[in-house]
Amino acid sequence: MERTQDQLLVSRLQAGDQLAVKELADKYGPRILQLAMRHMRNREDAEEVTQDVLLKVHQKIGLFRGDAALSSWIYRITFNTAMSRLRQNRSARLAAEERDRALAREEAANELRQPREPADWSHMPDEELLRAQLRVAFDQAVADLPEIYRQPVVLRDIQGLTTEEASSRLKLKDQTLKSRLHRGRLLLREKLQAFRDGIALHRPTPAFG
Repeated sequence: MERTQDQLLVSRLQAGDQLAVKELADKYGPRILQLAMRHMRNREDAEEVTQDVLLKVHQKIGLFRGDAALSSWIYRITFNTAMSRLRQNRSARLAAEERDRALAREEAANELRQPREPADWSHMPDEELLRAQLRVAFDQAVADLPEIYRQPVVLRDIQGLTTEEASSRLKLKDQTLKSRLHRGRLLLREKLQAFRDGIALHRPTPAFG
């Protein structure tokens, strides 16, 4: 019974009957959407797939010869359309991730390569002088870090991003970012130990009595 109805529907579609187009959408639209949801796991994408499939069926109905049921033909188009959309989404996501990584690398490099005017430290008190030298040493120490440790340090400690923001930017799990950040901080602490000791040694001794 349903196949006979589908054959009549196909004949009307091939004849250009616009009412048949609406009947096609009413009958198969919900089924296509349900199938698309299984693949897309996202209603917005599934609805777009559904509209694409209905349009393709309408445009290609002249190619339908009735060798299989209309429903089977439509479901095959739905599957192919959904797979094509998934590939497009994946390609777009990978491209976006690569852009984000490139941007993060560029921002980190720019942060570390900002041109600085030569500092005039001749009139600075000892404490201020040591701190100014420490800032320069810190920049150099950050620049010398391996990239996997430098990026978390720059994003979290220099640019002030949250763990979630930095993890999203670098496409890392929060725990991975925290581990790399911790390692990067340890390496920085080792590189700057001499300066930290120097600052402590140069502090004036408090006067008593």
